[in-house]
Formats: sequence, C-alpha cells, structure tokens
Amino acid sequence: MPNFNEVLLEIKNQQKKSKDLNSIDIIRRKYLRKLFSITKRNVIAYYSGWLQNANSPNIEVNDKDKMGFMLTVNQLDRLKGLDLILHTPGGDIAATESLVDYLYSIFDKNIRVIVPQISMSAGTMIAFSAKQIIMGRQSNLGPIDPQMGGLACQAVLDEFEQAKADIKANPEATPLWQVIISKYHPTFLGACKQAIDWSEIMVTKWLKENMLKDKKSAVKKVMQTFSDHKKQKSHSRHISKETCESLGLNIFTLESDQELQDAVLSVHHAFMHTFSYTDAVKIIENHNGIAYVEHFATVNN
Repeated sequence: MPNFNEVLLEIKNQQKKSKDLNSIDIIRRKYLRKLFSITKRNVIAYYSGWLQNANSPNIEVNDKDKMGFMLTVNQLDRLKGLDLILHTPGGDIAATESLVDYLYSIFDKNIRVIVPQISMSAGTMIAFSAKQIIMGRQSNLGPIDPQMGGLACQAVLDEFEQAKADIKANPEATPLWQVIISKYHPTFLGACKQAIDWSEIMVTKWLKENMLKDKKSAVKKVMQTFSDHKKQKSHSRHISKETCESLGLNIFTLESDQELQDAVLSVHHAFMHTFSYTDAVKIIENHNGIAYVEHFATVNN
C-alpha cells in the first residue's frame, strides 16, 4: 500500500509527465477505479477539505451537495449498490435528510459507508443510514446532537433549565441569569427542542429500517450514546470503531481485508493531497471520474 508520502511522490512523478495539475486528478481517479475493481460496487467519494480550509463556507453538508450526487449517480448501474466514502465535518440536518432520501430512492438502501478517517455530526447520521459501516483503527464518528449557531441545542436547553431552578432557589441571581439568557432570541429554545426531536426521529428511523432492523435494543443504545450531549461532553468528540462495535452497529473492520484497506487509504491520501495542493474544498466523485468540485471562491461541475 502506498503511504501518504508515496502517493504524493506518485502525483509529482505524474506531474512531470503531464506538466499540469491534472496529475492530482489522474492519481485520485486511478485509486477510485481500483477500489471499484475490488468491491464490484459503485463508489462515490464525498470529501470535504475542512481540515485544510476550515474557513471556507462550502465545507459542510448543504443543499447544493445534491447536485453533486445527481451528477455522480447518473449512468451508474444501480443494481450494484453503493459504497459511499465519507470525510466530512457534518452540516445541515435538512440537507442530510434530503441526501439520504435521494440515495435510498436510487440504491434501495443497498448502501455501505466507508469512513477512512472522520465523519462527524451529519456525516455520522448519513453513516447510520447505511446497511454497514467500514472503519479502521484510525476511523472516527461523532455525536449527532444538533448544533445551532455553533451552540449545542441540548446544552442551551440545559442552561435555561438551570437558570429557572437557580432563580427559583435564589431570586437574587436573577440579574446574572438575565445577562446570560438574553443572548437567546424568543424562538431559539423552541427551535433547539425541535432540532433535537427531528434528528433523533430521523436517525432512529434509518437505523430501524436498515442497519439495525429488528434490533430495538441496539438502536436504543446507539441513540443514547451518540445523541446525548451530557455523555459526550463535546460535539467534536471522536468516537472510535471499538465503541461503535460495542453498541451493536454493523461495523466491518478495514484491517481484516488488506486489499480493501490498501485501496481505501490510497483514495484517502489522494483526496487529502488534492485539498492541500489545489483550491478545492469539496469533491463528490465516482469511480468513473465524474466529479462535482467546489472551490474556495467558485463552483465547478
């Protein structure tokens, strides 16, 4: 398996031959085709460059992503199912629900999610919609507790309940709590509660219908772990493959198939180099080399 540096060297050697930045695309697509040749399943990589371009407005899951999936799904043999490679910090709940509904309509729930490194928040939600998640020792999922304006919805509700209890027990604390609570507009608390309910109902439904069908106790354990802000402490918490397995999720260990591991990690290294050496911030690409690319300042198909 070529490691991170060896893939970069391969890109540089290819660049000497082609004399332009297409060398990055050539190598990345080479490894996507290799993965397809191993799995015999459709491959779509959904990659965000948030680790390299954290300030870009285009890095999160959003409604524009469906255009990328429509482009990359076109002309695929739908009977082969889908292996979806995810590397994302998460994003909008509504866009996430819409993407999963679309992929279900195309592949009839015959979807595996591959997580080479990190798939957080809404990315974890998408992973839970699959029939199986492929993870390695280095792979992590994240909590699915909703965020609004960078704040954990459950933390906001807990703070409000704490304020009510504290003011009731100690009225002199009212001025202090007024300063703290005044940062929330009147409908914010209601919106937080609705976001929590929406995400939990949505993900529970996906688990029950696909990966954990007829396994109610496992669904409950997964939701208690991944949606509980009090338990995870931070929305950025990295949850390991071992924890996912212990909860009853259908996890395939990447290290158990050396050929698959080599192909997946080579794809991952190629995407990481693409974000490091170009202005791309999001790529949705299939094994045929059909790609939707968002750049830091512009959008290209």
